Amino acid sequence: MDLTRFTPPELLLLHSKVADELRDRGITRSSNNPTGDLAEYLFCKAFGWTQAGNSQANVDAIGSDGKRFQIKGRRVTRFNKSRQLSAIRDMAGSHFDYLAGILFNEDYTVLRAALIPHAVALAKATYVAHTNSHRFLLRDDIWNAPDVRDVTTQLQSVEF
Repeated sequence: MDLTRFTPPELLLLHSKVADELRDRGITRSSNNPTGDLAEYLFCKAFGWTQAGNSQANVDAIGSDGKRFQIKGRRVTRFNKSRQLSAIRDMAGSHFDYLAGILFNEDYTVLRAALIPHAVALAKATYVAHTNSHRFLLRDDIWNAPDVRDVTTQLQSVEF
C-alpha cells in the first residue's frame, strides 16, 4: 500500500479505522496505542489465559492453574530502541506471580518474549520515587536469569 498518496487527514482517518477494526476483532480492548493490548491478546491466546477485567489493578491475566500475570509489551523501532516497559505499580505487593514481557519489532511482529517470576522481575527492576512505580527494562540478559522461560516461539506462532 502506497501511503505517500494520502493526505495527513486521510492517514489519521485510516489510523482511526484500523484501530476500530482491531478492537472489533477482539485483538485490542482500548483505543490506545495497540502495543499493550496486543501483548495481552498474544499471551492469552498462546497459553489459554483469561484476561482480567480492565479495572483489575496489577493483574492482566489468570492462568487455568490460578497463576496471575502482569503483561507488558514494548515496540522497538528505528527511532526508539528502548526496552523499558511501562510503569509497574505496587510491584513489591506481589499482586502477580509472573511478569509476561514481550518485545515487538517495528511492524508488531514478535522479537522476543519471556515469562519472568515475580521475584526475578522485582530484583531486576528499579524503583522510581516520582512515579511511585518500578521501571523494568527487558534486556537480553533477562533470558539467562533463573527460572525465566523463553516463550518467543509460542507467541510467534499465534495466528490471528
